[in-house]
Amino acid sequence: MTTPHRPRTRLRVLIAAACTAALGATLLTGTPTASARESEPVAMAPPAATAPIAPPRNKVVGTYTSWSIYGRNFHVKDIQTSGSAAKLTHIRYFHGYVGSTGCQLGDGYADFNKFYHAAQSVDGVADTWEQRVWGNFNQLRKLKKLNPGLKVLLSFDGWSWLNDLGEAPADAKALARSCHAVVEDPRWADVFDGIDIDWKYPNGGRKSLRKLMSAMRAEFDDDLVTATITADAAPGGGIDAADHEGAADHVDWFNVMTYGLYHTSHTRGPTAPHSPLRAYPGIPRRYATTDAAIRKLKDLGIPAGKLLLGISFEGHGWTGVTRQTPGGTATGPAQGTYEPGADHYRVLKATCPATGRVGGTAYAHCGTDWWSYDTPDTVAGKAAYGKRQGLGGTFLWDLSGDTPDGELIKAIR
Repeated sequence: MTTPHRPRTRLRVLIAAACTAALGATLLTGTPTASARESEPVAMAPPAATAPIAPPRNKVVGTYTSWSIYGRNFHVKDIQTSGSAAKLTHIRYFHGYVGSTGCQLGDGYADFNKFYHAAQSVDGVADTWEQRVWGNFNQLRKLKKLNPGLKVLLSFDGWSWLNDLGEAPADAKALARSCHAVVEDPRWADVFDGIDIDWKYPNGGRKSLRKLMSAMRAEFDDDLVTATITADAAPGGGIDAADHEGAADHVDWFNVMTYGLYHTSHTRGPTAPHSPLRAYPGIPRRYATTDAAIRKLKDLGIPAGKLLLGISFEGHGWTGVTRQTPGGTATGPAQGTYEPGADHYRVLKATCPATGRVGGTAYAHCGTDWWSYDTPDTVAGKAAYGKRQGLGGTFLWDLSGDTPDGELIKAIR
């Protein structure tokens, strides 16, 4: 069993203040306590009409990568003009990294030094030389002003920067302090509402994740603390390799990476969807599904509301494939726009339209290329699955892969 989340400090302060005020009023006015008045008749006012309490809004967490401004030419403004900003509850800005001296920003130019002219700016207003912050951080600031309630988290990665994030808990408190210093830098403290730790490849011992997230919670207090985690549900796989159930006590939610790593196109086959919702006859790895990962995490006792279903806006593909349905052989990865074996939905819907569905996702066979990716229909199906499972919402990788009018994100609800 997991232990209850510790009370938040600010809530404790508010409760204490309210109690103190009530006690002070009693001492000053001599008003008797409730117990002393129990025998006195009291004129009861009719109960006031109360407005119905709206159910909590499911989270829709979209990832925006710092490198989107380069070859992809996708800027924070595009989140607004596509209509996606209105659908999002949170943006996960990816990313900072964990280096030898603690948490650091990944790309200072993209983060806060790129000068934005009016045409690319979220609000149509150009940056000025007097500003302390330019770049994506200032554009995110503007996006939040246009979308009240939108929250932004700064995500820190370890693995892809060739540093062992699993070793960080050796001094987890020091790492948490260094992360807090970056997130709460006075130049952009108003931009970020918390931190995300990208823990895609568990390492450093099973307790490392729990220790690190405990330290993050202690340091960030009421701010949001999340972790992006593996969806490897195989026995002895990534979910088993870390104490996710223990870490769950310290996070607001987990972004579960139920995409991308299930069946890779950097092989000669068999071809298979990279992000199947559920197993199907002939699937190469029966644990490599969204459903298997979600069920395993729930079986650990992690509340369903703390799990966000991962959906990818990109596809993975093979070439040299003659078989239209899954299970064919290949000669290697298909050519993508930016890298072999991967491309965005907004590209694939035009260059290799879907020709079939399997396991709750789509696939496409065009020429000798075979791709798998999600479409608006399969995204809607995955979102409906998440609702049936009682999950806290959806987690999207990444926003630059959607169409200019936000086809995929609009399909979520």
